[in-house]
Amino acid sequence: MKVRSTVAIPICLCVGMLFLHACDKKSFLDETETTNLNERTVFSDSARTVAFLTQIYVDVGFAEHPTRFGNGGLDAASDEAEAQRAANITTSVQFATGTVNPAIISADAWNTPYFNIRRVNLLLKNLHGAPIPTHIRNVMTAEARFLRAWYYAILLKHYGGVPLIGDAIFDLKGKVPGVRNTYAECVDYIVSECDAVAAALPLTRLREEYGRASGGAALALKARVLLYAASQQFNGGNVEQGNPLTGYTDASNERWKLAKDAAFAVMDSKAYKLHENNTTAPGYGFYELFTLRVNEEYIFARMQARNIELEKAWQPPSRDGAEGGFPYQEFVDAFVMANGLPITDAASGYNPSQPYTNRDPRLAHSVIRDQSLLIQNNGLREPVNIYLGPDGRGVSQDAVRAGTPTGYYTRKMLDDNISANNIHGSDRCFPLMRYAEVLLNYAEATNEYDGPVSEVYAAMALIRKRAGLFPYELPANLTKPQMRAAIQAERRVELAFEGHRFWDVRRWKIADQTENRQMTGMEVKRNGATVTYTTFPVRKHNFRPAMYFWAIPQSETAKSPELKQNPSW
Repeated sequence: MKVRSTVAIPICLCVGMLFLHACDKKSFLDETETTNLNERTVFSDSARTVAFLTQIYVDVGFAEHPTRFGNGGLDAASDEAEAQRAANITTSVQFATGTVNPAIISADAWNTPYFNIRRVNLLLKNLHGAPIPTHIRNVMTAEARFLRAWYYAILLKHYGGVPLIGDAIFDLKGKVPGVRNTYAECVDYIVSECDAVAAALPLTRLREEYGRASGGAALALKARVLLYAASQQFNGGNVEQGNPLTGYTDASNERWKLAKDAAFAVMDSKAYKLHENNTTAPGYGFYELFTLRVNEEYIFARMQARNIELEKAWQPPSRDGAEGGFPYQEFVDAFVMANGLPITDAASGYNPSQPYTNRDPRLAHSVIRDQSLLIQNNGLREPVNIYLGPDGRGVSQDAVRAGTPTGYYTRKMLDDNISANNIHGSDRCFPLMRYAEVLLNYAEATNEYDGPVSEVYAAMALIRKRAGLFPYELPANLTKPQMRAAIQAERRVELAFEGHRFWDVRRWKIADQTENRQMTGMEVKRNGATVTYTTFPVRKHNFRPAMYFWAIPQSETAKSPELKQNPSW
């Protein structure tokens, strides 16, 4: 594997650029913004050196952020949700409509990872001389290398093979290394870094170190990257056959075994488990998990101070929210009945005149529908009035087509005791890797390699039991394709709004189906005791094969003509 480098600019300039960027984010350097703080003064001080490393964590969850594009996140760029109305047509809408192109696509997926990779390289260059005990310095080095691998994994998801810059430090605004490494080289690099740091980091982080990179996080990142690498988009289904930048040039079933073994390594560590609480109510643990700052399921998360950011993004206007995406009816329909059967199954008991009765408990914890009880800033739980009256008009600012274009609001990860218009916040952090994903990764890779063996059933049963389904076991004797469909359906509802769906439909090579359809919403009308439910069209999604990858921003290919653009862009 070749790791490319370039000529380094003066370090003081690079440090200055980093400090300006950090100050924009209200960093630990705010109070020294007008001083002569430079490389020497930062890395000759132990507290400032540790703070410099901490600053590299700030962006770890930018790609999954619910308002990443100003009017929604990746959920609104996929078939999960509709974007909020905005004056500007953002990347989320461009993906939904199929109008995205290199000139207008968000550059955050390129700039943010490379900016932080430069930060890591600057830290690693200077860490050996910092006045820090050797054993702590070794852990900090491993942390930094994990973060570098994390940001490369983000680049890999968006673009395929990207330039690997080694330990180089170069000017963000100038010419960057333009020759892309192959997809296989990038996978190998990330995996090798994860292997190297997993043993050097504590398996889990406790007390004041909770939230920092751990050995478990390195193992989980390795498992995710290998799962993607084994998937159809990259392993035999290359969008441009023979192009080593967009996937492997051959297909190998053994890549599924690598993914299976990597996921099992996390499971076998016994360091994590699902947060389960079906005593309070069926599926309550699925809700409770996301309100707990410290829990046994999160492997890596975006840590943050007490906040109301998800409430601001997803609660209805009456609570001063609605900045992000609004779930589609197709997403709501993906939730099975409480007995585990899909609503399309004649034996499920689904009643279209009572569409939310006896459903998978995760539905109520993921979606706000008409008459959902939601806390107000007065501390009272009041119904959200999304319905239309007898005259066909919305009865509140939260009504369909007034507050929500789909008839729904997102509830996933919201704290039931917090409203966006309240002064109080939640101690919640945003999950980036959690044990439920590892179980689903293991189930998928094992099914693809070994078929629907007992280990696959067992992993799926853990997820569905925590969800509150009864019975929670899948039907016996499923075929491999049937189990594959079950796993994909489970990922869709379990990992919703956590930044997975956009990538899953691509790596499964089904985005041309899921993203090429008319998306709908739900209109509820009430006239006394009479309630009617009618689906209606919201937006036609359009997908082109080019959209299996992000386009490299035109501004980057203009700086480096040898930087090869992704196919069909």
